[in-house]
Amino acid sequence: SRDWSSDVCSSDLKWPKATQVVDDVVVPIPSEVFAALDKLGKPKWGEAVRPVKGLMVPGGGREQVALVLGTVIADGFVAVQAESVEEVKQVGSLVRQLAKAIGVERAVTRHATAIVEAADRRAWNEVKRELDGAIKDVRTAMTELNNGALSQLVSVGGWLRGTEVLATVVGKQYSADGAELLQQPLLADHFSARLTELEKEARTPLIK
Repeated sequence: SRDWSSDVCSSDLKWPKATQVVDDVVVPIPSEVFAALDKLGKPKWGEAVRPVKGLMVPGGGREQVALVLGTVIADGFVAVQAESVEEVKQVGSLVRQLAKAIGVERAVTRHATAIVEAADRRAWNEVKRELDGAIKDVRTAMTELNNGALSQLVSVGGWLRGTEVLATVVGKQYSADGAELLQQPLLADHFSARLTELEKEARTPLIK
């Protein structure tokens, strides 16, 4: 992966050539997607912030926890874009709780602590790196525990929430280049295929 945001201009907005490649599908790193959208102007990120304070660890099983974890990490990136110190710190705390609920707290403890410390210093680039690192290490930990289903659900949750936020921002400040970020047929097909596989494996109403 590389920092590609500096290479992107509003007349040629594309997905990065190298982020995370899964089954030959490029899965953009969230921080890079938000950085690209910022190149189009100054979206009102504060309007897209969804407070996580008071959100409890869901009791619907590990699959639901994994899905929510992905959405909360995506909300962390929104809070960074809005430069909301308190919201970023809330996200860091909740990420640790959710990770603990599915047995991968060790993978995110360092990242969660660093997120809170960097937010206090308003070191937003550091927060983004730690959020990216949390996603990577959680997925690695789940794979090592032979639970690929939970790993995939973290990615699905992050993609769904990220797409929802992008759609909201682009809808309020429309531009053709911004809307191009929402054109993700390969990603949609990729996650659809993964969910079909997971439905056979987990057989839960949530995945269906």
